Amino acid sequence: MRALYWDGTSAKVIDRPLPEAGPGTAVVRVTWAGICNTDLELCKGYLSFKGVLGHEFVGKVVEGPDDWMGKRVVGEINFGCGACPACASGLQRHCPRRTVMGILDADGAFAERIEVPVENLHHVPDHVPDEVAVFIEPLAAAYEILEQIHVHPGMDCTVLGDGKLGLLVAQVLHQAGARVLAVGKHENKLALLGKLGVATSLLGAWSKKKADLVVDATGTAAGFDLAVAATKPRGTLVLKSTVAARAPVDLARLVIDEIKVVGSRCGSFAPALRAVTAGSIDVTPLISARVPLREAERGLVMAAKPGMMKVLIDAG
Repeated sequence: MRALYWDGTSAKVIDRPLPEAGPGTAVVRVTWAGICNTDLELCKGYLSFKGVLGHEFVGKVVEGPDDWMGKRVVGEINFGCGACPACASGLQRHCPRRTVMGILDADGAFAERIEVPVENLHHVPDHVPDEVAVFIEPLAAAYEILEQIHVHPGMDCTVLGDGKLGLLVAQVLHQAGARVLAVGKHENKLALLGKLGVATSLLGAWSKKKADLVVDATGTAAGFDLAVAATKPRGTLVLKSTVAARAPVDLARLVIDEIKVVGSRCGSFAPALRAVTAGSIDVTPLISARVPLREAERGLVMAAKPGMMKVLIDAG
């Protein structure tokens, strides 16, 4: 089968063995997969990953338990051991022995087929289009903030970064009743939020007024210092960026202003599925381009261009 393989130096579409379903797993024929900023960072050396890239997907089960056959699914990306305390409490994403689809010791979804633990699968309602369902994973990451932080109506929130995740986070916080300001570098991206009633500002024109809650979704190592400066004393800073580059960090301001720092990664799929099922979050304006799997290398190049949003890979 075709798959986009990262060998530590370059990403190439190559022929890979077809996966087979094992005990507790299913094989999914991938329909669409989305390129994430994490995929781009992996190609810069993040986590020293080697393997098939990709972790945002929708597809149909073609091999596995009878009750899953033919179902259209999305899948959570952390594969836990199933035996540790973290897994027992439902936190497979924090299992110390986990593998992570397309990120850590497990092949990803930029392929014609992928093997996924059945417990990670979620059925997609018939009326939800594939090109919407493929956003469930990043949308779940946005909703994770609401599981970690009590966001009350009228709470001042600043979202730094107008990439795919930043735009989703801003929508989720806005729907939670927060007073959101989204700050970014691209007028066309911010305009998508403006249509939804979310306040926006270009980075160069931003007043830098401090907020109770600040989300760093810049996808850059430099975003941390900017986010700290934007957080009120005793406020909360949520870190959503995972980058290969490392920058010196001055922790003094966190101590002086008593800022709470919350790392935020993957989220449960249920809230995201409810949102797209109800149509309360619109993800389709975030799609910039579509490329066939055979041209997935070109898709990575496109996704890395300034101003690009989601590039989808057609694996069907």
